Amino acid sequence: MQLNQEILIYLLKREGFDLQRDFDNECYRALAKIREVLRDDTLDDEECFMRIERIITIYEEMGSGGGTRHDFG
Repeated sequence: MQLNQEILIYLLKREGFDLQRDFDNECYRALAKIREVLRDDTLDDEECFMRIERIITIYEEMGSGGGTRHDFG
C-alpha cells in the first residue's frame, strides 16, 4: 500500500481531524523522529541496524511497515 494511503487510514481512525492539517503534521512528526534516530550518536556503526529498526518502528506506529525487509528480530 502507498504510504499516503496508509497514513490516511491511520488518520481516519481518529475522531475530529482536519485531513490536510493532520496529514501534514503526521508526515512532519515522522520525518522529525527519523532525523532524531539518524542523529543519535549513542549508536556506533556496529549498531547501525538498531537505527534501521527504530525507523521501521516509526512507520509501523503510523500504520505502515517495513515490508518484507523487516526481519531484525
